[in-house]
Parts: sequence; structure tokens; C-alpha cells
Amino acid sequence: MLYDSYEVSRSWLAGASAMARVSSGWWSSFYNPLAYAQGAPVAAAALDVFAHAVKPRGKPAFGLPHTFINGEKVEVRERILGRKPFGQLKHFERQGIDSYDPTILVVAPMSGHYATLLRGTVERLLPSHDVFITDWRDAKLAPLSEGTFSLNDYIDYLIDWLHLLTARGERVHMLAVCQPSVPALAAVSLMAAWHDPARPYSLIMMGGPVDTREAPTAVNRLAMERPLAWFEQNVIARVPITYPGRGRAIYPGFLQLAGFMAMNLGNHMMSHWEMFKHLVQGDGESAEATRAFYEEYLSVCDMDAEFYLQTIDEVFQRQLLAKGEFMHRGERIDVGAIRDVALLAVEGERDDISGLGQTRAALTLARNLKSARKDYLMVPDAGHYGIFNGRRWRDQVAPAVEDFVRIHGGRAPLKRAGPSVLAPVDVPPGAEFA
Repeated sequence: MLYDSYEVSRSWLAGASAMARVSSGWWSSFYNPLAYAQGAPVAAAALDVFAHAVKPRGKPAFGLPHTFINGEKVEVRERILGRKPFGQLKHFERQGIDSYDPTILVVAPMSGHYATLLRGTVERLLPSHDVFITDWRDAKLAPLSEGTFSLNDYIDYLIDWLHLLTARGERVHMLAVCQPSVPALAAVSLMAAWHDPARPYSLIMMGGPVDTREAPTAVNRLAMERPLAWFEQNVIARVPITYPGRGRAIYPGFLQLAGFMAMNLGNHMMSHWEMFKHLVQGDGESAEATRAFYEEYLSVCDMDAEFYLQTIDEVFQRQLLAKGEFMHRGERIDVGAIRDVALLAVEGERDDISGLGQTRAALTLARNLKSARKDYLMVPDAGHYGIFNGRRWRDQVAPAVEDFVRIHGGRAPLKRAGPSVLAPVDVPPGAEFA
């Protein structure tokens, strides 16, 4: 009933948004004599902000048609290299570029937002890297016939995609943003224990909950204050009949968004107030910057219930990976198995989602990795999103990532020890999940 009620409200708000958008245009129209009245700009701005805030949103586009390399404009095409039921591997193919730039796999979080939340991350990496990204599927679009998705499946996906990229002829670097720091570290630990030739040269973890016992945040406390049964009973819903995944148990993206909004409600209200003032004053550029951020931030997708509940239980409540007790398909994961994969932990000083020390804990857990292969970056005054998007990401974090990748990565192609466990699969360019 929870999701059905939401769908009814969303349909009503879609109509209200459309009406507000039309009304806003009418109050600012050159042909409307009332548009010259004193209160007209205020009315138009208020209606515009309301229309933007409540309109329904789907999966955004990355919208990165080109990049600049050595001052030259280079066309970029999105190509889907491989696909699984709950995710696809997307390549940002730079046309006409045949270089030895490092290959980097950006692991996007499966946390209620689409991979496009990392648009700024990808955009900054494109001039100097061959970039791939994990593009996760909205769980409500996955039919029940395709099974469920767990944290263990997430780890399997990463391992398979590393094999797929290695089959192209070279090893890669992996950059995990936020939540995937845990499955990425788990995947690398397993591959290190197996002496898997497809293990990456390096793993960069940014704002990830590797050990939530360090500097617990409001997000961590919420997960700890209630038993797992509470989450099962109160936040898990069923996909309505109108979607391909009808009947699937999911954690709705709109609940995740509501939680994050509630944590910083004052800041979000101020952002919309500033947007309103910019519109009234005719400062379209500043208003558009706020609008662009919220266009992405308010676009949410659903997570499979099994993945969500396992993450709450094993990552946030019991911290199994940090304690050396995490089991994957019957095998215990030991981060100490990592001996030759360089690790970089990046944290924001003001991160209110993954507190200081939670990501850095990975460096301590990798007890058999030489200190020369470990590095740490704490970004002063940066919040959670600031370490992978915006000015601090572009000017402080990205240069450090670039240096780390080049120090710890070979440029020569890797000779494969044997066939990949996952054969390369090409999907037509531009194809997306239904």
C-alpha cells in the first residue's frame, strides 16, 4: 500500500507541476499585460520553483557529448559493453583517441540515485582516462523472473566486469564512490586471495562506510538504533502492478530521498529560497545551477530489498568486513590478502554520511600491504558530495587521484593468464534498460 499511495500522490503532483509550469510562463509572458504588475515576477518565480520541486523524474542522461584533450575537442560516445539483470557496464568512448591513458572503472553507488549522480566525476576524469562506469538498474524495472539482487551479487558483478575489462588487454584502476567502497574492497580482497590476474592496479575509495564504528553519523545511528526486523516491516514495499517488476520487494528510492532531505531540511529549504530569489532578480544562471543539482538529486530509483537489508545488517549494524567476518559464497573475506593493489582513501572533513575514519579504516585492514602502496586524502571543509562533485573534486581530489593512478599503474597491456570468466558482450550503442 505504501508504494501505491506514493504513486497516487505522484500522479496528482505531476498534474500540479504541469499547471504551475504553464502558470509561471503566463505570469512572465510578454503578451500578458499583468506580467508588468509589481508582484508578477514573484508569482512567476514561486510557481517555477514549485513546478520544479514536485515534477516526476525518470532516469537522467549523462549528457557528456564531448571532452577536451590537450585543448582539442573530442567527441564522446556512450557504449554499453556488458549487461546483467541489475546493472550494465557503460563505456565513455573517446572517438579517435588511441592512447595509453589509464583505464578506470567508476563504481557508482546503489543507494537510491542513478549513476548519473557521478556525472561531474566522469566529466573530470574523461580528458586523462578511459572511463567505464557501473550503471545500476532501477529495481522496479527488473521482472521477478530475473531473480533478486544481494550484496554478494554486487561483489560478483564487480569481479565479472573486471574480468571483462581485462579481456580487452589491460588491467584497470577502480574508483568506488560512497556505498560501493565496501563491495569493491571485498571484491579486490577476494581476487587478491585468488591471485586473480584481473585484479585492479589500484582501488580508490571515496566517502565509504568501510567501518561505521568510526565517527558514527546520523545515517549510522539510524541503522543501529532499530533491529533489522523494523526495517523489514516499515521501509520495504512491493512494486505496483504498473511496472515490469510488479510484486518485487524493494526499498523505494523516494524513502531514501526523504531520509536524506530530512537530515538537511534547512539547507534544502535555503537552496530553494535562493533559487526563488535568483529568479525574481532575473539571475537565470545562478538559478539554473541550483535547478541542475536538484534535477539530479531528486531523480531516484528503487533497490532490491535483499540488497538493502543485507547492507543494513552486515555493513552498518554488524560491520562484518571490518571485523574480518564477512562471508561471500562460503568464503571468508580477509582484506589482509591484499598485497599488491594500491589503496587510496578519500574523506571529506564535513561528511555527514560517512564520518571521518570510516573509509580510512580500509588502509588499516590491509595489514599486509606496504605503506608505499597506501595513501590518504582528507579534504578540508568538504561534505559528502563535495569529494566527488564540484569545485573541490575538480581542483583538489581529481588531481590527487590522477597522480595516484599514474604512480601505481602500469601502462603496458596485461597478458591474460587464461580466458575471462565473462565473455565480452557488446550491446548496441545508446541502448538502455527498458
